[in-house]
This record gives sequence, C-alpha cells and structure tokens, in this order.
Amino acid sequence: MDVLPTIAQVRQARRRAGPLGFVPTMGFLHAGHLSLVERARAECGAVAVSIFVNPTQFGPNEDLSRYPRDMERDLRLLRDAGVDFVFTPQPAEIYPQGFEASIDMGAVTRVLEGASRPGHFAGVATVVAKLFNIVQPSRAYFGQKDAQQCVVVRRLVRDLDIPVEVIVAPTVREADGLAMSSRNSYLTPDQRAEAPVVYQALSAARTLFDAGERDAQALRHAMLAHIATARLADPDYVSVADPQTLAELDTVEEGALLSMAVRFGKTRLIDNLVLPPSPEPRNGGLSA
Repeated sequence: MDVLPTIAQVRQARRRAGPLGFVPTMGFLHAGHLSLVERARAECGAVAVSIFVNPTQFGPNEDLSRYPRDMERDLRLLRDAGVDFVFTPQPAEIYPQGFEASIDMGAVTRVLEGASRPGHFAGVATVVAKLFNIVQPSRAYFGQKDAQQCVVVRRLVRDLDIPVEVIVAPTVREADGLAMSSRNSYLTPDQRAEAPVVYQALSAARTLFDAGERDAQALRHAMLAHIATARLADPDYVSVADPQTLAELDTVEEGALLSMAVRFGKTRLIDNLVLPPSPEPRNGGLSA
C-alpha cells in the first residue's frame, strides 16, 4: 500500500490504476469506514482512501483541534483491508496560499446540519470536488449516516457533471444501535450509556409510521418525547423531510427521511432513517 501525501504522487498512482473505488475519510477509522473499503474492494479493480481532517467544514467553535486522529492505526487497518493507496495531505496541500474558491450547493445546505453549522457544506462540497478531481475515481463510497452530506455530494456530481458514481451504503451500528462515528470516542461512560436513545427515537417514529401514522408533526413529537427520556440528551433538531430536497413535510410520504442531531455534553451526534427502508440510491454525497 502506498501512502501519498501530495497531489502529484496521487496523480501518478492514478495513472497506473484501472477502475478505482474511492473512500474519502477524516481518519480515526471504524468499522463503518472499513465496510465502505470492503465494498469498494469487491466492486472495483483498485481502492484509494483519503485521510484528511478538512478545516473548512469546521466552524470557529467546533472541534477541529481536538478531532480524534491516529494515522498509524488508520494506515495499519487500511493496509490489512487491501487498499492500494492512501492520500494523506496536509491542509496546505489542499488549500495552498491564496486559495479562495468555495462551492455553494444551495438550498439543501441551509437546513438541518446547515442551519446548525453555517458554512459546513460549502467546506464539504469544495473539498469533495477537489478530492474527486485529484483522485479521479470511478466510484466513490459514502455512508448513509451522513444523509445530508450524501444529498449534497450527489447534487455536486450532477450539477458539475463530475464523472463519478456515488454509492451510499447503509449505516453501520454498534450492537445497541448507536451509529458508528469517530466522535463517539468523545462520549463519557454515562453519555455512551444514553447515546442509543438517538436510534431508539428514530425507531419509535418508524414504528408509528408502520402503524399508519402519516402526520409528520406526530412523528417529530414522538422523537422528541423519546429523547426526553435520556437525562443527558439535548436535541438540536428532529426532522421529517423530503429525501431529495430536505424540505420539511406536513404529511409523511414513502421514502421520507427521519433525521436528528442530539448533543451529549459537548459531543453532537447525528443519525437518520428512511421510511420505509428503500433500495440503495445511486447518482443519476465526507463520511464523518
């Protein structure tokens, strides 16, 4: 496995590869990331991964400086997983002196995570566009846990005619339902014990939907009521939205996206479910 810190090295490696699967990450890898690598390995002739904690998608009061990092462990896991090359740039490699470009993907970035984290998705769209241009993959793999990011990446590829097939794979969960995330490492033992309430709240709303409830506000109230059972959980938002536009719904439709963000102390967790579970979408998009 080649570890390549520069754009020039990646472009040279890309010329030697055929159909390439790409998994962009911010490192501190877990089983969710590795499931994307495994799928890319099964579907593509070669696999590339990027490890880059992208500063432009963090706000001034967010966790850039303390975001978990363990490059040595990450590289060992990727080597064992059969990855062909890993792009490990420093920020100055991606954003050299004088860099000013930013990609605004419009209305889908202003709601949910975008409302809570202004500028976040401009940072995501810009770095993903750069990574796609540098790595030039045939397919790129993202996790459903970051549902809004996947919507943004699909629109980026569509609107800018980027020749990449975006694959969105199911969320990988712990045994108690908590969606795997690098930020789970921030949780205290007490917070970790309560964190499964996020998935439980989503599941409670899905149960109502399965029983015939179609009032979106009723599903939102059910999610909030369930979160309220956890002493340490502080909801940021709960949403029942159109899965393409992310506009909030009054009446729940098949394929609607349930999503939420919940804080446990300084740690903010996100998760989502699709109603009902739908076939994996492909374009016709960064997993954090």
